[in-house]
Amino acid sequence: MPRNTQVTIDPEAIRHNLGQVKAWAPDAKVMAVVKADAYGHRLDLCVPALKQADLLAVATLEEARAIRRLGIDQGIVLLEGVSHFSDLAMVEELGLELVVHHTSQIDALEQFGRSPTHRIWIKLNTGMNRLGLKPADARASHQRLSALVGVEDIHWMSHFASSESDPQQTKAQMQLFDAAVAGLGGAECLANSAAIIQSPETHRAWVRAGVVLYGISPLAGQTGASLGLREAMHVEAELIAINQVMPGERIGYGGRFMVDQPMVIGVVSIGYGDGYPRAMRDGAPVLVKGQRASLAGRVSMDMITVNLTEVDDPQIGDAVTLWGPGLPVEEIAQWADTIPYELVCRMTRRVRYNIAP
Repeated sequence: MPRNTQVTIDPEAIRHNLGQVKAWAPDAKVMAVVKADAYGHRLDLCVPALKQADLLAVATLEEARAIRRLGIDQGIVLLEGVSHFSDLAMVEELGLELVVHHTSQIDALEQFGRSPTHRIWIKLNTGMNRLGLKPADARASHQRLSALVGVEDIHWMSHFASSESDPQQTKAQMQLFDAAVAGLGGAECLANSAAIIQSPETHRAWVRAGVVLYGISPLAGQTGASLGLREAMHVEAELIAINQVMPGERIGYGGRFMVDQPMVIGVVSIGYGDGYPRAMRDGAPVLVKGQRASLAGRVSMDMITVNLTEVDDPQIGDAVTLWGPGLPVEEIAQWADTIPYELVCRMTRRVRYNIAP
C-alpha cells in the first residue's frame, strides 16, 4: 500500500476562482498564470479548469511545452521571454506569445530575422527593478519591434512591487508606465492578483491572475475564503503512531520540544522530504478528525510529531490535514515565517496527487 501522504486538487474551485477574477475585473481579459507547475497544483490537473481564461502565462519554455503535451492549444505567453537565440525556434513551434524585457532579446529577434510570434509584450521596469526595459526606452523598443516581419500586435506590461501593501508605490508605478506608453497604442496588462482585488484603476485591457486562481489570498491578514475564493489544494497525511510522553522528556531532533505534562503524541506521515517546511514552529496547527492538534518538535524528513492530548480518541490511520478545508494555508504559512505561495509550490514528487471527487 502506498504511503498515505497526498494532495487533493479541486478543479471546480479553480473554475470558481477564475469566475471571481472576472467579477472583480469584468471589462478585462484574464491572463491566467500557471507557472511553477500551476503554483504546485500540477498543470495537468489545473489547466483544463482554465479554459475560460483568455491566455495562459508561464515562466519557462519547459512549462509551455508541458502544456502543449497535454493537447491544449490555448494561447500561452512566455513571461520571461527567451534567454538564448536558439529558443526562438521553439517559441515558433509551440505557438507562444513572447515577453521582451531586455534589449538583448530585441537584438536576438532582429538576428532571427522575423518574429516567431504575432504578438509581443514589452515589459517595462517601473520600480520592481527585476525584469523590464527602462521606461525611457519604450518608444525606441516599440519602433524596433514594430519593424520585425511577423509582428501584428505589440502589447505592454509591468509588475507591481507592493500592490498588496503600498498603494502609493502602486500609483507611482502606474503613472510612470502611463507616461512611457502614451501615444504608442497596444493593450496593457498591469494588475497582478493583489491589484485585481484592491486597485481597479490598474485593470486596463488585461489582468494577470496568479495565486488567487488557487484560492489563496495575496493580502496579508485575509484568507482566500474571506475574499470569496475557494481553496484548490488539500494536503493530508495520516497518523502512523501514537505514544504517551511524560513530563521532562523531549521530542524530536535536538530535543526542541520539552514536555511539561503527560501528553499524547502522534506521529504523522509527512516531513520536509514531502515539502512540509522544516522551519515550521512548535504550535503550528493540524487537524485530526476536524479537531486542532499542534506541532510538537522539529520537522523530520519523513515525519512530524503533534500533540494529540486535546483530540478525542485518536487512532492510528486517522487522516491529518496540514492545510485545506478548515485550516487555511495562509494561517499555516505564518507558522513557518513564509508566504502561502511557497508552501503550495514546494510539494515534492513523492506526494500522491488526486482530483477532488
